[in-house]
Amino acid sequence: MWYVSYGANTDPARLGCYIAGGTPPGGSRANPGCRDGTPPRESRAVWLPGAVYFALESPMWGGGLALYDPAEPGRAAARAYLVTAEQFADVAAQEMYRSPGTDVDLGALLRDGRLRLGEGRYETLVHAGDLDGRPLVTFTAPWRCADVDTAAPSAAYLRTVGGGLAAAHGWPHRETAGYLAGLRGCGWREDAIMALFTGNTQQDR
Repeated sequence: MWYVSYGANTDPARLGCYIAGGTPPGGSRANPGCRDGTPPRESRAVWLPGAVYFALESPMWGGGLALYDPAEPGRAAARAYLVTAEQFADVAAQEMYRSPGTDVDLGALLRDGRLRLGEGRYETLVHAGDLDGRPLVTFTAPWRCADVDTAAPSAAYLRTVGGGLAAAHGWPHRETAGYLAGLRGCGWREDAIMALFTGNTQQDR
């Protein structure tokens, strides 16, 4: 199956901390890792129907989190990783601040297109289509983006998301910054995001 990330896990190094365990650069919390620590077999640049927005506050990074609303118009840039069902379940559990080790009912998810495991952020699984005959699955919050206050992401988080998307999609800094600045709740100007990638940190938001 394909695990699809539209946030920090678009960066393979960050995802690696969920799979093999560890603390990502700029993060504040160690992850235990998956039962199977094998790296993903493949990754692809993909687009999801819907929109990404920033809201809530990340315990790991500070600032807002990237969340996905599949019912919004438009499309969202993302990165898909070919993983096992067990690995997906363990990554999802760690995103939910649960201990890995419990499998997900993929049958129910694929049948209904959505599976709610809780009321919090990243506790709703979404089947967002298929790629090469395998399901594209991600997780997000159960609410609509219009139902929650937005919150700008931290510099470290935005740099990680942008770096992962740029590497996956082959984007230059300007295209990456323009995409991120256009997301609901980002709160960063395009030139300030550019500065995160170029090291010119004198720019403000």
